[in-house]
Amino acid sequence: MDELELANRFDRQRPQLRGVAYRILGSVSEADDAMQEAWLRLRRTDAEQIDSLERWLTTVVARICLNMLRARRARGEQPFDGLRPEPIIDNPAVGTDPEHEALLADSVGIALQVVLDTLSPAERLAFVLHDMFAVPFDEIAAMVSRSPQATRQLASRARRRVREAAPPPDPDLARQRAVVDAYFAAAREGDLDALVAVLHPDVVLRAHRRDGDPITLHGAADVARGAASARRFAPYVRPALVNGTAGAVAFDGDRPFAVLAFTVVGDRAVAIDVFNDPELVAKLDIHGITA
Repeated sequence: MDELELANRFDRQRPQLRGVAYRILGSVSEADDAMQEAWLRLRRTDAEQIDSLERWLTTVVARICLNMLRARRARGEQPFDGLRPEPIIDNPAVGTDPEHEALLADSVGIALQVVLDTLSPAERLAFVLHDMFAVPFDEIAAMVSRSPQATRQLASRARRRVREAAPPPDPDLARQRAVVDAYFAAAREGDLDALVAVLHPDVVLRAHRRDGDPITLHGAADVARGAASARRFAPYVRPALVNGTAGAVAFDGDRPFAVLAFTVVGDRAVAIDVFNDPELVAKLDIHGITA
């Protein structure tokens, strides 16, 4: 097999492989690094001896990501080029960019990515590969050096934490948008009662930062007061899709300075994630959304 044919076969697998890497790593830039390493490993391998290129590549990408997760945890540091999770922005008037669709299937919302970042590398890998990509436990077990039964338990623990902390968002995007729009309308007016009405009683707001854990507010009353205190920014907020769900981008003149991701369940927001690190916002692809 010549290199051109090999590259074409790799490119056909790229969308799914990039989706695997993004779910495991929570960062588009790190997922692209994993893809580049997978391609280099494929070039050094006799592809004619590979029974299933798709399965082989999925395993290689997963192992690369697992090593990156372990190195990340060992260093105990944030990536130099941004925060995790790294939001994916789309224009709601246009819809999700085709390149983003593979990354965002299975409702990979920001709240889910936040929970995934709290899991051990082995738990995260087992949950993502099995629950999102139906990889058998015996194959995952070989990657994490565990028995299939122990690997099943890893995924089960991860699944429980995800269900407890990251409920799936409402599938109706219009209903999500109505809640987000009501939130900002109330914030513009400084109307605490109206804000509380669109917030779940146990809502959590997380302001993500480069160093350390997010700064959090818990409960509808505290989150509403925080929104009311920032009411001067509300007029400069524009609708956006953030990881495929209703969110917003805040502008300072023509410059975006914050991204807000909402997790809406029913008719209330259960989580709000704020990204306002200047370096992260500057590197996000926010084309098509204007002040």
